[in-house]
Amino acid sequence: MKSKHGIHRLEYLDWLRGIGATIMLHGHVWDSFLRGDLRNRGPYIFSQFLGGMPPAIFLFLTGITFSFLMDSSERKGMVRRERVKTAFRRSGYLFFLAFAFRIQLWIFGIPAPWRDLLRVDILNCMGFAIAVLSVMAFFPARTRAKAAALAGLGIACVSPFISQMHWEAAPWLVRNYIVPDYHSFGFFPWAAYLAFGVSAGSVIRAIPPEATDRVMQWAAMLGMGLILVCHYIDKLPYKIYAKSEYWLNSPLQVLTKQGVVLAILSVAFVWTRYAAGAGWSWVRQFGTTSLLVYWVHIELVYGRELFFLKGNLNEAQTLVAAVLVILLMLAISVIKTRRTQVRALLAAAGWWSAPKVERVPGD
Repeated sequence: MKSKHGIHRLEYLDWLRGIGATIMLHGHVWDSFLRGDLRNRGPYIFSQFLGGMPPAIFLFLTGITFSFLMDSSERKGMVRRERVKTAFRRSGYLFFLAFAFRIQLWIFGIPAPWRDLLRVDILNCMGFAIAVLSVMAFFPARTRAKAAALAGLGIACVSPFISQMHWEAAPWLVRNYIVPDYHSFGFFPWAAYLAFGVSAGSVIRAIPPEATDRVMQWAAMLGMGLILVCHYIDKLPYKIYAKSEYWLNSPLQVLTKQGVVLAILSVAFVWTRYAAGAGWSWVRQFGTTSLLVYWVHIELVYGRELFFLKGNLNEAQTLVAAVLVILLMLAISVIKTRRTQVRALLAAAGWWSAPKVERVPGD
């Protein structure tokens, strides 16, 4: 995709999204299909460790595209109030997708608890976070980059305190949208990645094309620096928070993952700019259809269609199943984006013929 900023400048974002989709597919297959007695061993633990990265990647990239929307509104000359309203309306689209997704899963899972319709999944988190962070459209691009970064850092740092507050009197749905929880994507701390994405998107839009390489070098150094600093702080004999769970609400965990995302982002940029060439990429293919892949594979992996595989496979069988699911999702992705080419190939093989359309006299 060409732009005034250079040829195929944003392919690296699709590539990063495709990496996230691939890791997601792999992790979910292992989570659903592996036998229970094998879940304390290295392969499963590693698959779930990697499986924690895709939500961070998707939220970060959603923040980047959200920032592009804000930038577009600003370039059109909209006043601040209109920019905020335009940004806020984006949350409605994501909430629509979130509830459509939950309704489809609930219908296919009948009989199922009605509360499943209101489960706070990653799409719900995106919608709620965008609604809250739409205020960032009030700021001009350069200020927005700093404000969003501070917002992301604040969300991460406040998360342990949110967990310690007494939420017993709050409705369970409110708690699920706000409070850190292992079974839902609450605003704390997950919205931090979206805020960091808004900051990154503002920078991407602001820099001139010739500065992109240098900025990506800084992104790589910042990412590695975050990983090392967070690891060092985590090993200190004293703790900043009196009570904090690393995998639930720790700012160190959030910033470490953000460091990994920035490092992968810089690798994606180098790969797509200097190594990948102009040919087709299966990774980028996943990146351009990540929502479809997410939607279909959840039903396939966690639904009833493959019930006979759930919790019944050994490690080798699960690995084969993961590869097959990835290939199947890739085929669905290709069919989605290349329906015309696929139909031509099927027609050439005699497996498909275009329906005849009778012309109406006078056309």
